[in-house]
Amino acid sequence: MKVLLACEESQAVTKQFRQLGHEAFSCDLLPCSGGHPEWHLQQDATEVLKQKWDVIIAFPPCTYLTVAGNKYFDITRYGQKAVQRHKNRELAIEFFMMFANADCDHIAIENPVGVISTRWRKPDQIIDPCMFGDPYEKKTCLWLKGLPVLKPTDIVQPEPRKVFASGRTMPAWYAQSWNVSPKKRSIIRSRTFPGIAQAMATQWSTYLLQGT
Repeated sequence: MKVLLACEESQAVTKQFRQLGHEAFSCDLLPCSGGHPEWHLQQDATEVLKQKWDVIIAFPPCTYLTVAGNKYFDITRYGQKAVQRHKNRELAIEFFMMFANADCDHIAIENPVGVISTRWRKPDQIIDPCMFGDPYEKKTCLWLKGLPVLKPTDIVQPEPRKVFASGRTMPAWYAQSWNVSPKKRSIIRSRTFPGIAQAMATQWSTYLLQGT
């Protein structure tokens, strides 16, 4: 099968599909960090979508889509910066919907819990890495077209959450990324954990090729 992994610089899912013998390509404006530039299309996904793909799996940027940053959209408090964030959110929604409306029978779009649930529709599934053998929390929404929901493969206990003086908690791996630059932090937090990557490739390949 010809598989597009859009907005994936890590090549985590791309490599899993390649191991199964599929013609999979990652696509991102950034150079790939997965070690296989020969499988990477460093260009705008808008152009790549004009090609014919058997499967499209997209990981559009979530900066302006996630509910985590909702407080920064308060115009009364943040003024022009909030106005710009609202404009950026509209552009992010438009980019997300470009994948949802792509000319392909089998599509999966990944994003955290966010505005898409109210602006378009609720996700078909919400998963966590700890459902697939990686002991971490990262609530991940999947919007699916022509693909089944993923079945958990190895449910494990996630690592203890980091507790802040304010009483706020968050996954420890997520909190540790505060020590790097915002650009690197975004890349680290957006990467797909190995268990989920393997499940996507294995389960969806089986479904499409064998109808099971």
